[in-house]
Amino acid sequence: MNGREFTILPLEHSVVAPEYPLPKLSQYDEYFSDGKKIREFDAAETEAVREAELAMWERLWVKPQAVMWARLGLADQVAAYVRAYMESTGQNSNSGLKTAAIRMEAELGISTSGMLQNGWVFETPAGEPVPDPKPPRGGVKKQTGTGSWLEAVKVEEA
Repeated sequence: MNGREFTILPLEHSVVAPEYPLPKLSQYDEYFSDGKKIREFDAAETEAVREAELAMWERLWVKPQAVMWARLGLADQVAAYVRAYMESTGQNSNSGLKTAAIRMEAELGISTSGMLQNGWVFETPAGEPVPDPKPPRGGVKKQTGTGSWLEAVKVEEA
């Protein structure tokens, strides 16, 4: 493909999700009482976050990319991504957490840009045509427009 070698990832595989290696992430309820900040451990929320992490962990290891994660021994990195993703979508998230999760997603080949960066492609199911990865000669033409906003601009002649 375009002079570059790609690794074809099978759509179905026998990789089993390893045990999730990270400990529970303790959750706290924070509030103010008599002008003092109170921070109390929230067992129910801690369990809910843990269950969400485990569910995401299982979903990720079904993906074709899991073949490469297993081959390269990236279980800890996948777990770190799960934790970063969960934190980036939580109520105390910030742009730094979101950026970290997006970068990890690319590095693990979860996003389409990450798959391209890693040189991974999904196998093509039998009977389906193989898409041509080459752009048309002369590159890809993009059409841009200004919309109709110029129609509202009135120019007075001097």
